Amino acid sequence: MKFLYNIVAVILVLAAIPVFLVRLVREEGFGERLRQSFGFLPTEALVPVANKNCIWLHAASVGEIVATSPIVKEIRREMPELPILISVVTASGYAMAKRIIPEADSIIFFPLDLSWLGRKVLAKIRPRIFLLVETELWPNFLYAIREYAIPVLMVNGRISEKSVNRYRYLHSVLRDMLATVDRFCMQSEIDAQYIIRLGAPPRRVVITGNTKFDQTYTDVTAPEKKELIRQLGFSNRGPLLVAGSTHPGEEELLYAAFQKVRESFPQAGLVIAPREIMRASKLIELAAKYGLRAVRRTELDYGGAGTDVIILDTIGELGRIYSIGDIVYVGGSLVPHGGHNLLEPAAHGKPILVGPHMFNFKDSYGLLHGRRACDTVYDGTDLGEKLLYLLNNDQVRNDMGREALAVIGENRGAALKSVQHLRQVLEASGSQ
Repeated sequence: MKFLYNIVAVILVLAAIPVFLVRLVREEGFGERLRQSFGFLPTEALVPVANKNCIWLHAASVGEIVATSPIVKEIRREMPELPILISVVTASGYAMAKRIIPEADSIIFFPLDLSWLGRKVLAKIRPRIFLLVETELWPNFLYAIREYAIPVLMVNGRISEKSVNRYRYLHSVLRDMLATVDRFCMQSEIDAQYIIRLGAPPRRVVITGNTKFDQTYTDVTAPEKKELIRQLGFSNRGPLLVAGSTHPGEEELLYAAFQKVRESFPQAGLVIAPREIMRASKLIELAAKYGLRAVRRTELDYGGAGTDVIILDTIGELGRIYSIGDIVYVGGSLVPHGGHNLLEPAAHGKPILVGPHMFNFKDSYGLLHGRRACDTVYDGTDLGEKLLYLLNNDQVRNDMGREALAVIGENRGAALKSVQHLRQVLEASGSQ
């Protein structure tokens, strides 16, 4: 099975070469990203961590970086003498890591999962321990980790039912990967059951909670909030609605619902953060069909006169933008994508609306919905009616926000638990 995996991996890389060439021409910075993906790491990235017993955390993209941030802060507090290396897969993840994890000594792009590349990179770095965030399982890299006898810890482990079914097809490759992990720190009982069902030894599985409850990079003071509103051109305007991580098929529903809101609240403003920034132009065109003037965040002149909708086309800013919303809608949920992170708006004490498709975030949704901090809408009409209901009922809106903050406060501590397990694994491996 491993031989077959390697053949497929090589074929996929070869097939991607034309795409790589196009992106080299069109995408600024892609050349450096590609070099690192093939194991050519810059000297300035290696010097702070190579052969210095660093702690290496791998987080694929933005969501995993958000989960990583509190863990890194705890590592720095508990083990200040150890260098910290962060690796990512995506450019957005790299930008986010640079923005919110200043404690990292080095940030790199993760090598492609080709059999020789993992060994090449590990030979250069020689980390003391490798932490994979959520469920970043790469067969060849983990095989190389075993060759170097480097302990492995899964932190903030999360696995969906869909992933359970997909991973099963890997058979012996999956068994080898799971055998490499010394401890699985999972977000919830459901995640723990899923990883055990896949073959993780139950004695190695623990529940530590979700580290995203511990994130603080989105904290916003009152003056900072006022400045954000000014920058967006919404001073002396309101109410303000924020829609985060939206997908195709949702923006039409949002615009229609916003039109209904504007009938009662003509000074209302809307911020939409599409999951894919490249869709910003399409959303501006779509807004015009609803009689709304939309502007990219990066093209604001800070005047904001006549602007109805801001399209957030920046990386790493949404968590702070949530702070200005009177109501927040979290996307990927009115379409069957599975939803997105609810904890960032909850940390700002915001009333949250979502669609019925929250299967990728069922635990945090269950917590917030059970406390009536989060409400579910089922279509565009329902969204418009619920927005108006909340805007006309300050007490209900305030109660939802207060419960959201309470849920966040009651569930903090996952990052510290993760670092405690990190210390135990290091001690058990004789690395500390």
